[in-house]
This record gives sequence, structure tokens and C-alpha cells, in this order.
Amino acid sequence: MSQPSPEVHERDRGMDAHNAVMRDIRAERDETYDAHEPTRVWLDEDNTPDGVKTSLTIILNTGGCRWARAGGCTMCGYVAESVEGGSVSHEALMDQIDVCLEHEAENIGASETPREDGDAVDAAERADLIKIYTSGSFLDEREVPAESRRAIAETFADRERMVVESLPDFVSAEKLSEFTGHGLETDVAVGLETATDRVRHDCVNKYFAFSDFEDACAEAADAGAGVKAYLLMKPPFLAESEALDDMISSVERCAAVDNCHTVSMNPCNVQRYTMVDELHFRGGYRPPWLWSVAAVLERTADADAIVVSDPVGAGSDRGPHNCGECDDRVQTAIKDFDLRQDPSVFEQVSCECERTWELVLEEETGFNQPLAR
Repeated sequence: MSQPSPEVHERDRGMDAHNAVMRDIRAERDETYDAHEPTRVWLDEDNTPDGVKTSLTIILNTGGCRWARAGGCTMCGYVAESVEGGSVSHEALMDQIDVCLEHEAENIGASETPREDGDAVDAAERADLIKIYTSGSFLDEREVPAESRRAIAETFADRERMVVESLPDFVSAEKLSEFTGHGLETDVAVGLETATDRVRHDCVNKYFAFSDFEDACAEAADAGAGVKAYLLMKPPFLAESEALDDMISSVERCAAVDNCHTVSMNPCNVQRYTMVDELHFRGGYRPPWLWSVAAVLERTADADAIVVSDPVGAGSDRGPHNCGECDDRVQTAIKDFDLRQDPSVFEQVSCECERTWELVLEEETGFNQPLAR
């Protein structure tokens, strides 16, 4: 597979211009982060091949995505939350895991009688699903050393399912076997963004091809692991209708790949220290309409995969939104669809702003977007 080296991937491919701009934008950040604290941790529910499970989502604070340090994706500001210096020790990463376990103990079953300090979490109350992200690649040993990866696998060996995040370059049966070898149902979440190579290259500034994603799916299968594809709804430089069509096509193409059992469509939101942020500030970018998100889910409901979406920042100017009046109702319908996979939920929500959205689909082009804010 391809390797994330800017020296290789910038040369003669037009990526040097994107990366140069992104490096300048990222240089504006001045925040610092504690290497012993995770970036974020929360409890939720997720739809899996084994049904809806209580999930503990962990975003580890690492030295940041290797590709982002070269410049990286036009919409991704997560590297701005990474630790200075480019690396985090094994001890610090395991301290982060301890913080996440404490969060789980304090918050799971929070509606029930609170436990006394020091009480252990009953196994029946713990999250069945553990999802570990790094805002980069968990399987990249520059971000997470092999020692830490193996220790994390052992820490959660008694759970039911594990999801780890990685670019396709770093997916190997050997690494994933460290999880499946414990009897864990294991998935690798790949930030594919789109099945269209040109959109991924020119709009997202991501270096690999769809064929690399297919190879990663095969590699995961060799370890007895599955794959969850992450797609990006409406990267910069696409009109609303182009983004809608691209997502429908991408969901269908991912669902047709052997061993890709789940597709998570992430509507683009405006993050700091990104090219999307610069475009949005100058009136050159609008996040997708929630109606578009619902339309993709509705039109791909019969795909041979679980298709879900989690619109981060929904209803805000910097996140996927409609008119402001119906945003909460549409977001609730999307969450309902995620858990039940029933497209009829979208028949229960309507708003006058659908007319504006339909006009945008008809009239907006890549040369005059955004047509409406």
C-alpha cells in the first residue's frame, strides 16, 4: 500500500500546494495539551453487527496524525489538539486509559444509585463496545507504540467488541490479531472519506486510493476483523448536489466491498486551523444541509451494510444545519435511524426550508456555492 510520506505524495500530484497552505494554517495554534489526559471520552450507544451496544469512546491524546503533520486533510483540525513534540510515552498513554476507565465507572448507569468511592464497576454494567481513536492512526506505531497497543488489547480483552481507527497503510493482520486473539470482535475504522479518488485527492487532500481501502479490508479479514468505513459528507469545493450524489455512490461502493460491514457518514463541520475554516470565514463554504444527510440515509437504506451518521455540531453555523427551526427534529430522526435502520423515520419530519434545500440542489454549482447560508 501507499505510505504517508509528504516527500513521495506531494511530488507531481498537486498535493504540495494544499499541504503548504495547511501547514501555514496549523502553525497558528498556540494551545498545549496534557499527555496524561485523553482528548475526549464519552459513553453512548452504537449499532453493531451484533446489535445496539453501550459504547465507551476514547480519543487518545497522541503526537498527532502523521499525514496531518505533512499538511493533511482540508477539513481536519484534530492535529491541533495533539501533544507537542510528536510522540507520547507508553506510560502517559496508559494513564489516559486509566482516566477513561474512571470516567466509565463514574458515569455508566448514572441514573441508578451512585456507587461509593472505590467501588468497582460490575461487569454487567460496563460498556460492551470500546472505540479507540487517536485523531490519526491507532495502528501507526509512531502514534501508539506496539507496547501500548498490546497493553490496551489486554486491558479490554474481557469486553465484547473493539473498534480502532487507522489509515489503510497501517492495517495489518498481525496487529489486529493482537485483539482478535483475545476473542474480541474487532473492527478497524478507516477514514476513507469518499469512494471517488478524485474527490478524495482534490477536495480532501488525502493521498491513498480506493483500492488501498479494499486491500485494508482484505488484510483485516485475514485477522478475523471487520471494517467500518468513515465517509465525509460535503468536503470543500463540492456543491450540495455533488456532495449528495458522491455520498450515495460512496455508501453503495463501500457496502459492496467484502468485509466492510458498517459505513459511518460524517457531515463535514468547520474545525479551527483548517482550510475549510478559512473558506467558511470568507463565505466560500457552508456545511451540508441536514436534509442532505437524511436523503443519503434514506436512499441507501437497502445497502448491504449498516449505514449510520453522527452530525457533529448539528444546528450550528459551523456544523450541518437547516434553517434553525427544524434542526433538532431532523437530528433526532437521524439518531433514530442509526439505531433502527428504518428510513420511515424521515417521513415524520418536515419544514418549509425543504423548499430552499431543493432549490439549492437544483441551482448551486461548484462555482457559485454556497448558494444559501
